[in-house]
Amino acid sequence: MFELCEATVSSVQKAFADGSLTSLELTMQYLERIADIDQSGPLINSVLEVNPDALDMAEALDREYAQKGPRGPLHGIPVLLKDNINTADKLHTSAGTLALKDNFAPQDAFIVEKLRAAGAVILGKANMTELANYMSDHMRNGFSSRGGAVLNPYGADLNVGGSSAGSGAAVSANLCTVAVGTETSGSILCPANYNSIVGIKPTKGLVSRTGIIPICTAQDTAGPLARTVADAAQLLTVLAGTDPKDPATGAIEPYLTDYAKFATPDGLKGMRIGLSRTDEARYKPEFVALAEYAWEVLAHSGAEIVPVDMGRLSRGWQSNILLYEFKRCLNAYLASCTDPGAKSLLEIIEYNNKDPQRCLQYGQKTLLDAQLCTSGNLTEPVYLHERADDLRRSRKAVDDCLKEHGLDCIVMLGWNDVPPLSGYPAVSIPAGRGAESGQPMGITFVGTAFSEPVLIRAAAGMEAALNGRIPPML
Repeated sequence: MFELCEATVSSVQKAFADGSLTSLELTMQYLERIADIDQSGPLINSVLEVNPDALDMAEALDREYAQKGPRGPLHGIPVLLKDNINTADKLHTSAGTLALKDNFAPQDAFIVEKLRAAGAVILGKANMTELANYMSDHMRNGFSSRGGAVLNPYGADLNVGGSSAGSGAAVSANLCTVAVGTETSGSILCPANYNSIVGIKPTKGLVSRTGIIPICTAQDTAGPLARTVADAAQLLTVLAGTDPKDPATGAIEPYLTDYAKFATPDGLKGMRIGLSRTDEARYKPEFVALAEYAWEVLAHSGAEIVPVDMGRLSRGWQSNILLYEFKRCLNAYLASCTDPGAKSLLEIIEYNNKDPQRCLQYGQKTLLDAQLCTSGNLTEPVYLHERADDLRRSRKAVDDCLKEHGLDCIVMLGWNDVPPLSGYPAVSIPAGRGAESGQPMGITFVGTAFSEPVLIRAAAGMEAALNGRIPPML
């Protein structure tokens, strides 16, 4: 039988090509592993629902493979989607909230159209922090009223990361080949770090947001989660593209490429990388020790290392930008749905109030603030000033640092607020596990707009040199 654990896109495609594996068999193996590990045994609880058509899709793709050959690297590959991404099929799209538990999307999200066109098997929806963690300022990471709590595959008491927790935990636990998450302020990079996987937070505008339950247009994006840089790059190649319904994706054609070709083990050679250690003071000593080792490896990798200070910028991740845009963006999404259940932010709040035992375990102060303290017109001076100020300062932090020191990119322990505020890309890779807690932690490469090829080169080179992923024992 094909070895499912730590399988990569390339190993799967090789097995397809030599006839030792089919998409149907691969999909069945993942479904059985979901049954044994996610829904029983360790009870990771990362998969919110399974696509009842997944096996039929896989078998049809097998027939197509035999008749015409593969459409590309993702042909027949099972993919999990975060539960805020529309699929026009038998899967719900609820963002983990019971108020939207009966929402069937009228059409696929743009990125789902691209996945289907590439031959991917939509395996199911991943659990997530409810409403992308924009419900309460003390919501448990990975918890949703509809799905319950996602657990970290490395230990039930460990942090599972930001709102793409289900996608991250599922990839780490080998419940799918790759998964799609979304990020507003760390929700791809954070679960990548905490689940010992690779996450790519793309440049805003490289990947369409159409058909994704939003927080705000200023910072939202979707992106890949995978066990290797090469797999994440393969997925990014499929997800990236111009969408007429998402203005941020305009004029990106010159930046579109096969990102996987940059994922080479010698990618660091000849690069000049800024090492930003300013944030390390906020991390536990066990994680700083991981970073120390990573920087030693980096120093012997063929890259030139330059100490820099990129710093942090945030007023707090639940900033006024998110607060003022949320009601406007969410209501616009709900208006596009045929019968979502709750048809506005106000109706979600009212639904929750009627069933507080199930819906309000962590309260809904953030929802109330967005509903009651904002106009929904985005005319508030504090919003307009902060959006402009955060954009200017975050982009200046990256671009000035790169220019001043002649850098290709910047690397740091963990992650910070600069990539989401600036809309610039970042790639996180595993760096190991803390010696005391066992909590995984990663390092993150950051660059300027549309520098994904550079970051993938650096991340793949560091991945090969560091070998920081330690699969969970399940």
